[in-house]
Amino acid sequence: MKTTRIEFIKLLGMASAGYSFGFSRVYGQERSSRTDRSIGPAIDMSLVPSYLRGYEALYHKDPKAAAIAWHRNAKWGLFVHYALASLRGLTADAALKSKNGANDDWKKLKQGTPEEFLRLKEQFTAEKFNADQITDLALAAEMKYVNFTTRHLGDLYMFRTSVSDFTSLNSPAKRDLVAELAEQCQKKGLGLFLYCPPDVARTEPQSVFDRNRTVIHELLTQYGPIAGIWLDGVGSYYEEPVAYRRIDELYALIRSLQPQCLISFKQGTGTEDFVAPEGWMHTKSDDIAQKAWAMNAGKRGDICTNMQTAPPAWIYIDGCQHINAEQSLALLADAFSQQANLTLNTGPLPDGSIHPDDVIALREAGERIRKSGFPEPKRMDKADRKKLKVKI
Repeated sequence: MKTTRIEFIKLLGMASAGYSFGFSRVYGQERSSRTDRSIGPAIDMSLVPSYLRGYEALYHKDPKAAAIAWHRNAKWGLFVHYALASLRGLTADAALKSKNGANDDWKKLKQGTPEEFLRLKEQFTAEKFNADQITDLALAAEMKYVNFTTRHLGDLYMFRTSVSDFTSLNSPAKRDLVAELAEQCQKKGLGLFLYCPPDVARTEPQSVFDRNRTVIHELLTQYGPIAGIWLDGVGSYYEEPVAYRRIDELYALIRSLQPQCLISFKQGTGTEDFVAPEGWMHTKSDDIAQKAWAMNAGKRGDICTNMQTAPPAWIYIDGCQHINAEQSLALLADAFSQQANLTLNTGPLPDGSIHPDDVIALREAGERIRKSGFPEPKRMDKADRKKLKVKI
């Protein structure tokens, strides 16, 4: 019997309520039967996620080990930073002038205000956000995964949640963008990583921990198999570790809900599955950061950087320059030289469409890979790296 995605999500929802289901299949070809009520993981261990095809034998022995092996071989993926801040109408010229001026002016321009975001929520249509096209672009570039911002600057939740009414479903878009991407990734064999903003890793006070556990539970029980939870804001952990004293409990929740789901927290606390620094493999200088880096030694890196430059920006800014296919592959070779994957970011335009320059660059990069293979590892020198961040 073939199970649709909607039926699969219903199964996950029932599992999270305390029901376990017996399955016998590789993902997409299963027999199911309800068993007695029990406490168990939200995803049945025998279901092999589509992105882990080729790792079935290892998955049935150890789902996490299968996911780590897959990630080591995945090479690169597409980061998609889409948020209310994408609608702010910032320009490269204004951003550079502010950034080069008083620090407070730059912070104000960068962060926006609650009043501004309340207004922008009523303009959020995501009219041209197309999960089918985004995942096709990743495949065209020979990428193996997509990483999407579940919430970012402006605090609009891009998925169905019980913790807030400030969501994409309650905007003019009336859409669950995480659900749309999950469906396409699952269909096409791509892994889906879910970016979570800095406050989601915090475990203090109790009200924050309760909210964050709910968010994690929702993300891992509503959308089928998830390749990884990608936490941001590790600098705050280094500065105030007491506010994260129960982070191991948060990690345990993730692993109990989906055992194959990988965890990263930028340079890390020491117990993550991979490290995900910006730009290059590096750590912070303070003692906590150094200890975490040492504990994570030998784990795969996954460097994140953006295609938008002059000035570099994760969220869309009008008038920025964009790197081309050759530069993208140079960054990939640089990541390989550091025993890391590369997660290359595109910032969708206000309407949700991908910038044409990024589409051209990624498609051309994929064509080169299919013709000549992936680039050999080659460390990028500082001068070349600076050229990618040229000021205008």
